[in-house]
Amino acid sequence: MGNRVTFGHRGDAMTLKELDRWLSDFLDLASVAAIDRSRNGLQVARHGTAVRRVAFAVDASLEAFRRAVDWGADALFVHHGLFWGEAVCLTGSTYERVRFLVEKDLALFAAHFPLDIHPEVGNNAGIARHLGLLDIEPFGLHRGVKIGCKGRLPEPLPLGRIAELLGEGQPDPVRTLAFGQPVVRTVGIVSGGAPLDVEQAVAEGLDAFVTGESAHQVYHFCLEERINALFAGHYRTESYGVKALAARLSKDTGLETTWLDVPTGL
Repeated sequence: MGNRVTFGHRGDAMTLKELDRWLSDFLDLASVAAIDRSRNGLQVARHGTAVRRVAFAVDASLEAFRRAVDWGADALFVHHGLFWGEAVCLTGSTYERVRFLVEKDLALFAAHFPLDIHPEVGNNAGIARHLGLLDIEPFGLHRGVKIGCKGRLPEPLPLGRIAELLGEGQPDPVRTLAFGQPVVRTVGIVSGGAPLDVEQAVAEGLDAFVTGESAHQVYHFCLEERINALFAGHYRTESYGVKALAARLSKDTGLETTWLDVPTGL
């Protein structure tokens, strides 16, 4: 079982519509509608209109739903939601998840690329802050939009130290292809599953590339191009945003929020 950290205090309730508007405006959901398959925003409503407690998790899983209900949440916000553009039949695990939400009157919000891109609470911005990067700029072009970021370290660091920073507090090690310079100055970041974006890191002359998942085909590319690549886990790299958004929502609205850590090890 993962850890859970609570932010803020109980304040006045918001309506579900008000919370939807706050999240949509703050994350600017409309800005990536053309490139994001996720149905960002409110995915499952609830009968009750008042919202006082909002839980946050990476994935729309039954385990996260159960923990949210146990904590007394009125709504759950996730990075990976239930619906991804195309219509789906409510069968199997999808049916069970929707049924649970409806029966427990738990609303579900999701934001995919908007939470990767956001300059304050985004996954990539969070990783960059954690590493202490300076001169941060957009990086990682996807369908015409740069969804990641890049920057420079205030002082060059050994590659092993960067791996340690990325793996802090986690039981599983960060996988590393140490094919570049042993001391790193510049880093490109695209959270989640973006191993092929290492090609953009090479094109921009960066010393290291950070993402969540690896891929077989990048091994020889990294070796031959002499670049360092660090694979810190899809779940781990995409937990930064939901935690930061939980804190910001509580600060701005007074709602009580909690972070539900449901790691996959991947």
